[in-house]
Amino acid sequence: MSDHVKRLAAPRTWPIARKKYPFAPKVSPGPHGAHESIPLLVVLREILGIASNKREAKKILNSRKVKVDGRVVRDVKFPIGFMDVISIGDINKHYRAVYDVNGNMRIVEIPEDHAEWKLVRIENKSVVPGGKIQLNLHDGRNILLDENKYKTGDVLKIKLPTQEILSHYPLAEGSVAIVTGGTHRGRVAHIKEYVVVRSPQDNMVRFEEGFEIPKRYVFVIGVGKPEITIPEVSAL
Repeated sequence: MSDHVKRLAAPRTWPIARKKYPFAPKVSPGPHGAHESIPLLVVLREILGIASNKREAKKILNSRKVKVDGRVVRDVKFPIGFMDVISIGDINKHYRAVYDVNGNMRIVEIPEDHAEWKLVRIENKSVVPGGKIQLNLHDGRNILLDENKYKTGDVLKIKLPTQEILSHYPLAEGSVAIVTGGTHRGRVAHIKEYVVVRSPQDNMVRFEEGFEIPKRYVFVIGVGKPEITIPEVSAL
């Protein structure tokens, strides 16, 4: 299989020039799907401008100065997905991957203390041998708990890289959420009601702003106000 994809066919969430060059790198298998992430090479070269070409990007990564979610990454095609935190030691800069109001993935600079944590959504839960509850999160990681305290769709604020749970944001009335899919992707809105549908169809979430979407596209980012900086709506 090819290690590249034509830029015209690359996911629309990638903020790259489509016609300047013919190809872009594919993402490696990892915590995010190919259509939900950006290769780290594209982040360093096209978005942040830290590297001029792939050779420079490899040199930077081999210096072990680049961390994703608190862990050193050396793969230029490592998938950077929603809510991932990128830290670059040489320039002491920190960034978070979020969607903007146009639905494109943006790499937003954040303060150093914000790079110590991230938000993760609970995709599903299971009981593992020993009676512990395993939370399966949106970025591929798992957390084991003694008590069944959280629901699917809720969001946790965790410390990096230890995964210690710092806060909990429920999928409920009064919470603020960002839409991660569909025509409203990137929009930030206030949850009005969570509607359980008694059928095989998705449960729905209604917002005070006058629209509703399936639960799977809702990512809670705070209660009352966002915990993170969202491009163009940070003053919400």
